[in-house]
Amino acid sequence: MTLEGKQLIGSQAVEAKGEPIHAVNPATGETLEPGYKAGSKAEVERACELAWAAFDSYRETGLEARATFLETIADEIEALGDALIERAMQESGLPQARLQGERGRTCGQLRLFASVVRAGEWLDVRHDPALPDREPMPRVDLRQRHIALGPVAVFGASNFPLAFSVAGGDTASA
Repeated sequence: MTLEGKQLIGSQAVEAKGEPIHAVNPATGETLEPGYKAGSKAEVERACELAWAAFDSYRETGLEARATFLETIADEIEALGDALIERAMQESGLPQARLQGERGRTCGQLRLFASVVRAGEWLDVRHDPALPDREPMPRVDLRQRHIALGPVAVFGASNFPLAFSVAGGDTASA
């Protein structure tokens, strides 16, 4: 696992222009590298533009594709192996066993949400067929489903890795 100190905006690794922010090992006080430069207003606006550009097509992806996307994220987190746990230990001061549990919880949340997505109940699909002979007036065919209205921004905890933060349940459900 190579940390570059860059932001991911769309599909690009971008080096921001702001002052770098460094993680600090709470057990030793050591400043950890790399530093991550603060994003500018322009970088935030660019991320929002790209989210809107991707929104319409992603909103209409099939449930299986969405579920597979979440499962792939879990697989990729697990594929980072011990390097993820070691870095999380440095940044949080938490013990290895706790972080291994949090990684399991995170991947479990992602896979749980994948099963929820795949089942599709959250769409709340309803269909009331037409009643052309209904009195006093006929009823047209009525259909309803929940659809997304726009991109979602999740502000995760910056002081905790995994399940309570960026890769946790809030992001998975979004």
